Amino acid sequence: MHVDAAKQVVCCVQRFGLPMTQACMPMVQVYDYYAGGADTESTVRDNRAVYARYRLLPRYMVDVSHCDMTYTLLGRKLRMPIIVAPMSQQRMANDEGELAVARAVAKEGTAMVLSTMATQPLEDVAKAGKDGPLQLFQLYVIKDRKFCKSLIQRAGKAGYAGFMVTVDAPRLGNRIADERNKFSLPPGMDISNLKGLEKGKGKGDSSSHIVRIFQEEVDASLTWEFVKWMREVTDLPVFVKGILSPEDARKAVDIGVDGIVVSNHGGRQLDYSPATLDMIAPIRAAIGHQVPLLMDGGIRRGTDVLKAIALGADAVMLGRPVLYGLALQGEEGVRKVLQMLRRELMLGMQLAGCHKLAAITQSLILPFGDSNHYGNTSKM
Repeated sequence: MHVDAAKQVVCCVQRFGLPMTQACMPMVQVYDYYAGGADTESTVRDNRAVYARYRLLPRYMVDVSHCDMTYTLLGRKLRMPIIVAPMSQQRMANDEGELAVARAVAKEGTAMVLSTMATQPLEDVAKAGKDGPLQLFQLYVIKDRKFCKSLIQRAGKAGYAGFMVTVDAPRLGNRIADERNKFSLPPGMDISNLKGLEKGKGKGDSSSHIVRIFQEEVDASLTWEFVKWMREVTDLPVFVKGILSPEDARKAVDIGVDGIVVSNHGGRQLDYSPATLDMIAPIRAAIGHQVPLLMDGGIRRGTDVLKAIALGADAVMLGRPVLYGLALQGEEGVRKVLQMLRRELMLGMQLAGCHKLAAITQSLILPFGDSNHYGNTSKM
């Protein structure tokens, strides 16, 4: 890591952009891997641009001297409705990788979701974050159901309180920057939780190890029947991550999932898929309040969180800014990112007249340019 960059005081999450962060990454290909998306990267851009399409309509004369931002998920109380999303290969940003993130998340009193593609063993990450309120495990479904079952059982034994099954990645998206950079894991790193899966198999061509895993090991025949199979393997809660269609969300609830994550994989899978913020309200309308509804994609400021909750999300998941904080200052950098967003959400709630999360409703949202949203006021 660049020493001068590591000493910089992080004052705004948006400053974790290209000029500062790329200098902290050990290689250009690592930054491109984290920051890049699929094909034209239209969805990556739209995930951010969508927040400008919604305005906030505050209500005043409300006592906001104390704002309650606590959120309860799976019976665990979190200090804020901001959860760290599953992200792969975090040791590329910092040698401790997922261990540093787990400690930071625990100290900030919120939840973390560990990726199947982590570069630290799931048991070690569970121990690092043992003092936190909640840890979940993200699952890529492996063709070999025996191996998949053992992974689920390992996570349960280690103390993870539930699973997020990623459903939007039957194949890896077309990530142009990774192809250009001939991306591969740096020497000395591996996908710790999948050790033994490819034992005895050839390395193939020069394509990324991750690409090979998706081509050869991840189950592209995945259907809703898997949820039923998983119920036979574990009693722990099961979320599905990667839902964009209200019809899929309704199907997921009908089949008995315990939660839904509205996600387009950070714009890294199907290019031109909709921005996640736009899909929260229609999915909430489709499923009601039967299960928790989380979302990720483009969150950079506290007002972004405010908008997502107002549109119907129960909580948000934070991705790239966590990696950038990790690259800058390790565990402390991750804590600063979470602290900044918490402070900004607190201020946004106070300025909007919301003293608790339940007070953040769709009446707070004014679509940009929609002068008729609250009726014709020309005679007032």
